[in-house]
Amino acid sequence: MRFFHHFGAYIQMLKSLFTRPEKLSMYRKELFRQMNNIGVGSLLIIGMISLFIGGVTAIQFAYQLKGSFFPLYMLGFIVRDMMIIELAPTLSCLVLAGKVGSNIASELGTMRISEQIDALEIMGINSAAYLITPKILAAVLIVPPLVVISAFLGIYGGLVAAENYGISPALYEKGLLYIFDSFNVVIMQVKAVVFAFLITSVACYQGYHVKGGALEIGAASTRAVVFGSILVVLFDYIIALLLT
Repeated sequence: MRFFHHFGAYIQMLKSLFTRPEKLSMYRKELFRQMNNIGVGSLLIIGMISLFIGGVTAIQFAYQLKGSFFPLYMLGFIVRDMMIIELAPTLSCLVLAGKVGSNIASELGTMRISEQIDALEIMGINSAAYLITPKILAAVLIVPPLVVISAFLGIYGGLVAAENYGISPALYEKGLLYIFDSFNVVIMQVKAVVFAFLITSVACYQGYHVKGGALEIGAASTRAVVFGSILVVLFDYIIALLLT
């Protein structure tokens, strides 16, 4: 019963977002601020994780390929498809679920218990639309480019690791060009958009409906990270079933 209660409240919150903005310039300014916080603020950690994940993937598969009948240039093929289809969108969004999800939930939770949201409602502003819509839209717009950067850096990290492991860049690049299916990029972008929506909307719901004090804000931030991460993994499986 608690699940259906929260699911219904979540749907009601999403329905309240589709309203005409009171002042478009306010929403535009908030949208750019959120895009900066989510995108630029997460670029460094996403880049570092992607470089090392690509390197580790290359080393692990190079170890498996040596001594087998598979040619070594297959390493570039494996790292490329692993990063594009799975590692770049999923790991990047799991990191964002922790960094961005907790930040959004705590921000909205603080506004709720300090009665700033009530003040917006008294002023005649749709608080849900003003506070939540820019966050969700910013994530949907900025996370796909972040995932593309993550994929490129992961592939480059694989190149560096493969060269240190004794595999020449020419062999690695040959694998990168081997049987490339552009639909894999579509899968990556679909995952990025869906994950971005889930992470931000769940975090907004948790923060917007906080009741109590500081302890409840911490609990809401934790729930935002946990539920966001679970939904990312769940929908990763669903999208893989539907698109592959």
